[in-house]
Amino acid sequence: MRVLHRDPKTGEIKVRVENADDLWHLHNLVLPGDSVRASTYRREEVKTDKVRPERGEKVRVTLTIRVEGVEFQPFSDRLRLTGVIVDGPQDLGRHHTLNVAVDDVLSVIKTWRPHELRRIDEAVAAAQKPLVAFLSLDDEEALVAQLRQYGVHELATIRAPGHGKMFPSGDARSVFFDDILTKLRMTAIGEALVVVGPGFTRDAFLEFLKARDAGLASKVHSHGTAHAGMQGIHEALKAGVGAKVFGDSRVGYETRLVERLLEAIATDNPCAYGPAEVGEAVDAGAVETLLVSDAVVRDPGIEEMMRAAESARGTVVLVSRHHEAGQKLEALGGIAALLRFPIK
Repeated sequence: MRVLHRDPKTGEIKVRVENADDLWHLHNLVLPGDSVRASTYRREEVKTDKVRPERGEKVRVTLTIRVEGVEFQPFSDRLRLTGVIVDGPQDLGRHHTLNVAVDDVLSVIKTWRPHELRRIDEAVAAAQKPLVAFLSLDDEEALVAQLRQYGVHELATIRAPGHGKMFPSGDARSVFFDDILTKLRMTAIGEALVVVGPGFTRDAFLEFLKARDAGLASKVHSHGTAHAGMQGIHEALKAGVGAKVFGDSRVGYETRLVERLLEAIATDNPCAYGPAEVGEAVDAGAVETLLVSDAVVRDPGIEEMMRAAESARGTVVLVSRHHEAGQKLEALGGIAALLRFPIK
């Protein structure tokens, strides 16, 4: 994300969306009641002597809407903002949807909270970090994915060909590895390729890769996991594998905090989870770090707890529900806290 303009007096921050992760950050920053200004397309109304006006051509206009709904679509890399037009050349008071994509520019006008301003700074810094790809495989299938700020984004699944008369064992493996390499060459690998999985298949593929594409092989970080697929990738993230590669990513940061919380619950160290317990901790000024799932962040009661925790010098961290640690937090009620001292 690139910040193009800030106006503390009006609360306007104008940004350019530089990658798909920025759309997820905006999904968590733009709330109902906020105003968003952007260039968009709106159909002209052609006035005639008929009772109903005719539909004209779509023209590009700059509109400001008061947001009513926010929808993040990770698989299409698109953010939909719906609301009522409050400023523009036409159709004031009518509904409109802004479809925000990579390279778009928009202004968000609101009263900014401290954790929201920190999130913008994080998004700006994250744009400079290298992209990291994953390959998780066993002898049956391989999964190619990218590490995004909101979680692990699956790109493709390659299944091994069947073992039979058409494919003797050695040939089947060669076809399988060729298919994987073809998909990797079509993928934006970035700084590193983290290869995970169980058994000997992972090591055999690495030898194949060294022989076929030394440049790509030089980017590989390999780690054995008990499972393949997405489960193997989450296993690697939880274990802190390749901290130099992705340890400072948003997913790694959120995963470590949730693991700290789960450890605190298991060892009876100061923590709270669920709206009722966390509410008591906030009222007592005991919250050191407040973890909030992005699934519940728009709840008015949760928003109030976030404001109160920040006022008491607590740190508020929004956790994405699009990765395993975020799903664990969601199962605990969507909100939890690491405490400075026990509350009971």
